[in-house]
Amino acid sequence: MKLSAGKIGMLVMAVLLVATAATVGAEEYLNIPKELVIKRGFTKEALSCINCHATKVPGHVESWKTSRMAHAGVSCYDCHVVEKSSPMASQCEGTKGTSTFISPMVSSKTCSRCHPQEVEQFLKSGHAELASSAVMSPKRAGLIKLQFYYEGAGFMDNKQYTWNKGTPEGTTGIDRASRSSGCQMCHGTTVELGPDNKPINETWPGGVGTRYPDGSVGTCTVCHERHTFSKADARKPEACGACHLGPDHPNIEIYLESKHGQLFQTQGEHWNFDSPPDAWEPGDYTAPTCAVCHMSGIGDLATTHNVQERLKWDLMHKKSVVRSGDRGDGVAGEPKMKKVCANCHGSSHIKTQRDTLDNAVGLYNKYWAGAVKMKAELKEKGLLGPDPWQDGFQELEYYLWHHTGRRARQGAAMNAPDYAHWHGFFQMFQVYQDMQNIYNARLKSGKVEEVSTVVSSAPY
Repeated sequence: MKLSAGKIGMLVMAVLLVATAATVGAEEYLNIPKELVIKRGFTKEALSCINCHATKVPGHVESWKTSRMAHAGVSCYDCHVVEKSSPMASQCEGTKGTSTFISPMVSSKTCSRCHPQEVEQFLKSGHAELASSAVMSPKRAGLIKLQFYYEGAGFMDNKQYTWNKGTPEGTTGIDRASRSSGCQMCHGTTVELGPDNKPINETWPGGVGTRYPDGSVGTCTVCHERHTFSKADARKPEACGACHLGPDHPNIEIYLESKHGQLFQTQGEHWNFDSPPDAWEPGDYTAPTCAVCHMSGIGDLATTHNVQERLKWDLMHKKSVVRSGDRGDGVAGEPKMKKVCANCHGSSHIKTQRDTLDNAVGLYNKYWAGAVKMKAELKEKGLLGPDPWQDGFQELEYYLWHHTGRRARQGAAMNAPDYAHWHGFFQMFQVYQDMQNIYNARLKSGKVEEVSTVVSSAPY
């Protein structure tokens, strides 16, 4: 497909002709080839990128053609060209021998040139540095060891890794496979570059909290997928469900079980997901998606890209507390979320639901306090194994908060009774009693059992 100079969005006559043909004989013209002729709007350099990529990677161009970006005259050149001095600067086949340098990596810093407010809000959220710190921070040495020594099968060869920051020295692609295929694809990674300024050690692509060599944090295309960058797609629960799923944070499963999710599944195909920001209101939809409650403008609340802004409780970590510091402002967040609810629910319903969540948090914290007390006594008596991943009591403690405890709390927060109960509190009491049994046995014997009694493949 050859593209000549011009702007996609100006092809009104061509669009009308195609639409007329489709109306006259929809089936006859359904798959007829369409030539896209650009008349004006793009620079010579931008057209060179478009024409080359239309041949080399047509999927990119086909997606981009349908986007608001294309209709606004924003091309590959605007997002991918960087200064020669950029730490991410390199040259592709089409730019070699020219003064043009590009980067396949587009960070939030690039997006902020046109979307400064959105990026500023995003950088305050748990989707930015907090997301990648879970798997990249030097303070999380235990998780680094989990990724490489255990999941990466280093324990089979008793491999010892030197790790200060980034990828541990001496790792192979196989050692890194768990991280590169799993953890980093949602949490993000720290991009490492080779001598040609291109990514190495499978550190790109990465998830929402990716840290780039230009000093910026964040990958906007995790939610606004390349190369359509659609806000409509980002408003649908499937966008969130790509990462918020599974045994440790089954948010998409919880949503789909809830009445909100039930309405989305039965009626969502008729909803309007294309309204402008701050104008996407009830009527466009008959029940909220994740975006409605956590991000979108509704009532007198403005759109935000800070996903913590409307939250009261921290439902992710070992003990649930009212959010503060870099995890948000729970005191300010609760009334904002109540305002969201008030667009569809009465005050008594809202109060009941909030009280239910508060009580569920209280119940979870009771379990957690008991676990902490038992662990402290075992530690004082020297009855904890040196490695938490090989110690039955500590492994169960992990499942108590990271799996069952999250499911119970988040199921209660988002109206999913099966996750709050059977996958949550029911399993919590079982895990807790197993911990009690190990605790009592160690106190009685005065030693740590040689073989862990925990079946790690159990449905924790």
